[in-house]
Amino acid sequence: MTAPTRRNSTCVAVIGGGPAGLMAAERLAAEGLQVDVFDAMPSVGRKFLMAGRGGLNLTHSEAAAPFLARYGERSAQLASWLQAMDATALRDWAHQLGIDTFVGSSGRVFPQEMKAAPLLRAWLARLRASGVRFHMRHRWLGWPPGGAVDPGALRFETPEGLLTLTADAVVQALGGGSWAKLGSDGAWVAGLQAHGIEVAPLRPANCGFDVAWSPHFSERYAGQPVKSVAMACAGEAGGARPRQGEFVVSETGIEGSLVYALSAALRDRIDAEGRAVAMLDLAPDWTQDKVMAAVTHPRGARSMSSHLQSRMGLTGVKAGLLRECAPAEDFKDPARLALRIKALPVTLLRARPMDEAISTAGGVSFNAVTDGLMLQSAPGVFCAGEMLDWEAPTGGYLLTACMASGVVVAKGVLDYLDGRREGSPRQ
Repeated sequence: MTAPTRRNSTCVAVIGGGPAGLMAAERLAAEGLQVDVFDAMPSVGRKFLMAGRGGLNLTHSEAAAPFLARYGERSAQLASWLQAMDATALRDWAHQLGIDTFVGSSGRVFPQEMKAAPLLRAWLARLRASGVRFHMRHRWLGWPPGGAVDPGALRFETPEGLLTLTADAVVQALGGGSWAKLGSDGAWVAGLQAHGIEVAPLRPANCGFDVAWSPHFSERYAGQPVKSVAMACAGEAGGARPRQGEFVVSETGIEGSLVYALSAALRDRIDAEGRAVAMLDLAPDWTQDKVMAAVTHPRGARSMSSHLQSRMGLTGVKAGLLRECAPAEDFKDPARLALRIKALPVTLLRARPMDEAISTAGGVSFNAVTDGLMLQSAPGVFCAGEMLDWEAPTGGYLLTACMASGVVVAKGVLDYLDGRREGSPRQ
C-alpha cells in the first residue's frame, strides 16, 4: 500500500527544542509536513550543549539486553522506543550528519571531536533545509483552564506580545525540571494536571546527596575525587551488587558518576525512610581476607593511619572517609576496622535540589498516553522526552531514549493525521 501523500498545509507544532523535540521535527518534516518548533529560550538545544561541555556522551555500546535494563521499572515501556532507534541507529544518524563517533574505554560512545556544538550545527542546518521553522523566545502558556484541551488553540508569550495560532497536531517536548536556566523548568506540570492529565511529581535523578560532614572533613577534602571504590545502597531489594567507579566529595555531601548510577535507589530510600546509607568499599580489588590480614598485621609503634598507609596504601581522602564515617571504637579493634574498610556506611540526608540534578524522574504517566505517546484525553497532543515518567542513569542512556522517543512520537503523529484524514483517528 502506498503511503498517503502529506500536505504541506498540515502544520505540526513542536513545543521544546531539545533532542526529543528536534528528532520529532526531523522525522515529521521528512514526511512533508510543515513543522514549527517553539522554544522559550533564545536558542534551541541549550541543555544538550551543556551536557557536551565535558564530552558529549551520545549513547553506549553495551548489548541490547543490559542496555534496556538501565531503564529499571520503565524497561517494558521503553523497549518499543529502542526498537525505533537504538544505539546503533543513533550512531548511524550522527554519521549521516558528518559526525564520526568512537567507543571509549568505558563503552560510552562519543563524537570524534567530543563536542556537542558541531553536531547541533549540522543538525539544525538539515532541519532548516527540510523546511522546519524555528520560533525562539516563544513561551507556551498552556491551555486555558476549564474545558477540554484543544490542540488547535495554542498561546505563546513572545517579545512582541501574545501569539495565538492553530496546529493540526502538537508535540510537547518540554523536558523535566532540572537546569531551569537552560529551559527545563517543569512549569508545564501544573497546567497539564489542571486538565486532569496524570503527572507523577518531578524528582531529582542523577543527582548528588547531602551528608552531615564535620567542618574539618569538609574543609580538608571538599572537591577531591574518591577513585577505585565500590558503592551500594544499603537495604536495596534483591541485595544489588556494589558498583565500582569514582565519585567526588563536595562541601555538602557526595556527587559524581558512581553516585549518579545509584541515585534512583538512594533517592527512593530517602523518600521512604527519611535517609539512605551508601555502603562504601574502599578497597574493592582486595578480598575481605586480604584486608583482614593487612589490618591485623602487627604494627608495632606505628599509628593506625601510618599502618593502613603502609600495608594498604590507604591515605588521603579515603583515609579521611574512614576516619569520618567509622566509629572511633573501630580504630581500637583491627578486626572491626578491616570489616569497616570493606563496608563503610555513609549516611545520606537528602538529595540535592532538583535544579542541580542532571535529569529528573516523574512526569506524564504512561497510563495517560497511547503507545504512540498521544494523550488519551487530548487527541492530537503528544508528549516526548524527559517530560514522560521515566529515568535513566548517565552513560548515554538518557540521550538515546530522548531521541528515540522523538522517533516514536513522530510516527504517532503521522498515524493520527492519517487516521483523521480517513475519518477515524488511529491511536
